[in-house]
Amino acid sequence: MVESDGVADAGTIEATPDQPEDIGTGVAPVVAPRRIASIDVLRGLALLGILVMNIPFFALSAFAFFNPDEFGGFEGPDYATWLGSHLLFDMKMMTLFSLLFGAGLVLFAEKAVSKSGRAAGLHYRRMAWLLVIGLIHAYLIWEGDILVWYALCGMLIYPLRFLRARWLLVIGLAMMLVTPVINTGQGFMFQYMRDQAERMEAGETLSEMQEGFATAWIGERDEETGEVTTEGVTEGFSPEAEQIEEEREAVLGAYTDRVRYRAEGVFFMQTYLFLVYAIWRVCGTMIVGMALFKWGVLGAGRSWRMYATMAALGFGLGLPLVGAGVGPMHRVGFDPIELFKFVWHFNYFGSLLVAMGWMGVVMLVCKAGALAPVRAGLAAVGRMAFTNYLMQSLICGAIFFGWGLGYFGSLSRSELVPIVLGVWAFQIGFSLLWLRAFRFGPMEWLWRSLTYWKPQPMRRADRA
Repeated sequence: MVESDGVADAGTIEATPDQPEDIGTGVAPVVAPRRIASIDVLRGLALLGILVMNIPFFALSAFAFFNPDEFGGFEGPDYATWLGSHLLFDMKMMTLFSLLFGAGLVLFAEKAVSKSGRAAGLHYRRMAWLLVIGLIHAYLIWEGDILVWYALCGMLIYPLRFLRARWLLVIGLAMMLVTPVINTGQGFMFQYMRDQAERMEAGETLSEMQEGFATAWIGERDEETGEVTTEGVTEGFSPEAEQIEEEREAVLGAYTDRVRYRAEGVFFMQTYLFLVYAIWRVCGTMIVGMALFKWGVLGAGRSWRMYATMAALGFGLGLPLVGAGVGPMHRVGFDPIELFKFVWHFNYFGSLLVAMGWMGVVMLVCKAGALAPVRAGLAAVGRMAFTNYLMQSLICGAIFFGWGLGYFGSLSRSELVPIVLGVWAFQIGFSLLWLRAFRFGPMEWLWRSLTYWKPQPMRRADRA
């Protein structure tokens, strides 16, 4: 197993947050193992890139996912911003993060077993605390949380860590194929529901079952007041003006107003979306990450040719595939039904290839020892990924929500770019400075201490 990629200035001799250390349960301290520096760099890239994917939901609208042409501008620089994000970041950074999370599960287990002969108890305690923190983050800070998904997926896939890499790859890819099938099925179901709703509105006679599908699509309204009593499926795809205004008032209103407004969506994400999406795509990607780690791909220890091929094929095939889906998006007018049925598949599969392209480039840079300042900055962010992920939510909340500056809905997509760059610069600088004095980020320290049920040493030995 690769323990070091030989990139000293991008690495460290501190124990990684994924390695057990002095836990007070019979596990001896890990004595200055070298981190896998390339993993830190890749994780830092993914963490910063995730902000590009998330900031429209902080700044524009939760409905922007299905209607990017209706929020934040969609011409000139605004369109170029959306297109660049779609090609290079959307789903790609989360894919990288999921791959690395799967690799981290194997690394954690190997280190724990090497010291105590056991790891399962620590792992499930670790995931349980991640779940708790994720729930707090989702309901009280930002509804787009992925920590809950990661905790649940981490619990589910852990028994697979013993499998050979090739079987992990097969299982992971097979699981990832399930989501497009589900999406296509949902698309045709939504098509049927909308068709029945249109027939009902045209005055046609429908069966009781057909009326049920029609009502599920358009929802129900009070006959006297006209107010919505039961929201239909279409409400989440194509919001009316009153819905958009309701969202704006909740986001810019009191903190408790926003929490109440988002709670239903959070629950939906953690239940239904977990079952139809995360359990297949996220778990599958994590399992592939396990395989890549076992093959030593993530340690920058494989051949130059392999990483160059990965970068060339990843970008060379992935970007055209993702780009091929842009035209159909426009042709169907971002119709959610058509997105489900086939249009999303371009980015779904292309994102895995582009993520591999990013991985290949990072591994080549690490092998070459090039761009040392960039690698050092990304590695620092990667070592504090947990802290920085939550920090992004707090920073964006302070900028866009009512309890902060209240810029929600006020900026265009292109005007969000300087904010993203500013957050990146801050997080890189903060991470570098913090790690000069401390061994872990604040959240990494808390998570580690809760996992081992013992406060961990925080200050660096040379700074104590």
